Amino acid sequence: MAATPEKPATAARRKTSRHRGEGQWAVGHFTPLNGNEQFKKDDDGLNVRTRIETIYSKAGFHSIDPNDLRGRMRWWGLYTQRKPGIDGGKTAILEPEELDDEYFMLRVRIDGGRLTTAQLRVIGEISEEFARGTADLTDRQNVQYHWIRIEDVPEIWNRLEAVGLSTTEACGDTPRVILGSPVAGIAEDEIIDGTPAIEEIHRRIVGNKDFSNLPRKFKSAVSGSPLLDVAHEINDIAFVGVEHPEHGPGFDVWVGGGLSTNPKLGVRLGTWVSLDEVPDVYEGVISIFRDYGYRRLRNRARLKFLVADWGPEKFRQVLEDDYLKRKLNDGPAPAQPLQTWRDHVGVHRQKDGRYYVGFAPRVGRVDGATLTKIADIAESHGSGRVRTTAEQKMLVLDVTEDQIEPLTAALEALDLRVKPSPFRRGTMACTGIEYCKLAIVDTKSRGQSLIDELERRLPEFEQPLTININGCPNACARIQVADIGLKGQLVLDENGDQVEGFQVHLGGALGLEAGFGRKVRGLKVTSAGLPDYVERVVTRYEEQREDGERFAQWVARADEKSLS
Repeated sequence: MAATPEKPATAARRKTSRHRGEGQWAVGHFTPLNGNEQFKKDDDGLNVRTRIETIYSKAGFHSIDPNDLRGRMRWWGLYTQRKPGIDGGKTAILEPEELDDEYFMLRVRIDGGRLTTAQLRVIGEISEEFARGTADLTDRQNVQYHWIRIEDVPEIWNRLEAVGLSTTEACGDTPRVILGSPVAGIAEDEIIDGTPAIEEIHRRIVGNKDFSNLPRKFKSAVSGSPLLDVAHEINDIAFVGVEHPEHGPGFDVWVGGGLSTNPKLGVRLGTWVSLDEVPDVYEGVISIFRDYGYRRLRNRARLKFLVADWGPEKFRQVLEDDYLKRKLNDGPAPAQPLQTWRDHVGVHRQKDGRYYVGFAPRVGRVDGATLTKIADIAESHGSGRVRTTAEQKMLVLDVTEDQIEPLTAALEALDLRVKPSPFRRGTMACTGIEYCKLAIVDTKSRGQSLIDELERRLPEFEQPLTININGCPNACARIQVADIGLKGQLVLDENGDQVEGFQVHLGGALGLEAGFGRKVRGLKVTSAGLPDYVERVVTRYEEQREDGERFAQWVARADEKSLS
């Protein structure tokens, strides 16, 4: 039966309702289609540093232009923080200027998580002097300060840059920090050390105005660890260590990952690239994003949407033909990691015969005094190098065997556990309502108290378990890929009152059988009821699990009653 021709009027209506493209520069759409694209066109975000140093730091907060305050200052790691006392019910109601406090979050960029003890000490000293002691470890290997005054920013920059650190493009529509294996160059089981590639990418790209106006943020990772320790599946671009049967050690390339409200796992391009090729491929992919990325709608501006529309085959073809001007070698996929934990916590032998010692704060919450003490402890036990991880943890490198026990004791005295419970080791939390203008609920203190309560209630539990707590739907704490992911929202308690709570995601994973967690219909818990819920579901897992069965595998086969 022939299809019925479309009526002309209908066709005309459909044609006139179409939008003016996706704002892709490569197809000639240079006219800004939203306010963010307009302020970026008006002035490059990198240029705001001069105004901060010469005007705003001298005239104060109220002298800051609104497009700098809520836009370009992010190019230098600065976000206004949430004004105290505004509850989560007001988050989506108030205007930005009503949520803004006159203080800033400032993010220190730590590419590859690599720090010297001298750098860590400066980070701690800045925290104590300028940030009311705040200094959180993030799940992207950075350190975040709060309570920063605009008047103090130039001096903070001077001190950071004097030891080789910066806040350049730590936020904004820019190439963000490059994740790297915290044991790059030292691990006994490492496939390849990606450090030279990270250094070359940083030299070429960071602060380069050719790449300082992207459609949205651009997240990247390079790791040669077989533990897959940089969450490669949820980065815009990731280079994963593999052994090619002909060419030897190199990297498998992934593109298009990201979470937030429309999560997508990255896809393989099917290529093998050598260490020397990594910066060229990175530059090619970020250039595709700059030129073809969707700039019309902010909620479709991440690379993952372009990759989803094009598919990996077309993406690779455009990369090779139009940007690299050469074909890439085909290559193998990375092997599944042999263990669930990928945070490097504990005592591990290095390939030079020394050891690294990984330890766990609670949900990344530390302070400047603690960071300074960590630097002192590391140095007093023979180490000058520390690392941050993509799991809100830290490592001390280069420890001799005779110093392991005293170093461990000194860390434990600061409540930094080298042998943490699964609950401390596996619980992650975003900034939350304490400082974040997007948040609806508290996260950091909720996560800390949850750890304490679960350790008290379930002292014998030993299975790997991740509990990720997010203050809003944006998934900065990776709720969709946790064993237990908690998305902050307002819920009704047993009395019908609106209170802080969470929508529950169960059975997500990265590395081992990566995938998103399932949502049980109607399953929401109040913040106050969270320990009871987690205890209940973990106990059922213990009762019902088969030998060797991980939590995510059990969730996939469990009935809803067991998960409620």
